[in-house]
Amino acid sequence: MKKSLMLYLFILAILMNVFTYMFYSREVKFGEERYEKTTKKLRDSINLVSAKLAEADYFSLEHNENAQNYFDNSASGGKVILFEKLIPVVTEKLLDFNANPKGNPYTGQDQIGPNKFIINKVKLLNHRWIIADYSNGELWGEVLLKYFVDNDDNITFEVNQTWLYQK
Repeated sequence: MKKSLMLYLFILAILMNVFTYMFYSREVKFGEERYEKTTKKLRDSINLVSAKLAEADYFSLEHNENAQNYFDNSASGGKVILFEKLIPVVTEKLLDFNANPKGNPYTGQDQIGPNKFIINKVKLLNHRWIIADYSNGELWGEVLLKYFVDNDDNITFEVNQTWLYQK
């Protein structure tokens, strides 16, 4: 009886070890598969976001080599204007007009009511065009501007088209 009890306990211990081994080996395999799936999803998401960002930045001075070359006047004896430094300067110069008591003149809108129109966001599209978002707190609009940089680094703006959205 004692021998058969020991045999049953020994068989039970072997079965427990086999089941434990199988459980943990499959758990590791399941964890690895889940990690691979998650990693693949994340890579796909990153690639998708990168593609969308590249598509959205297609019209920007930072990614337009032809527009960047426009500011390289060294071949014609002019001076070189670095577009990396030009972008914040042009943006700041345009936003400085927000301090005007009648509002920013480059929104293309006259003051309506007590609030003045100011420019909120600016994006340089290329070597000649800017698109900007403006508002007076109640009304919102967008404006397409031309900008010019002369040899003395003076920046001038010209309103091309403006659009004011309805309430």
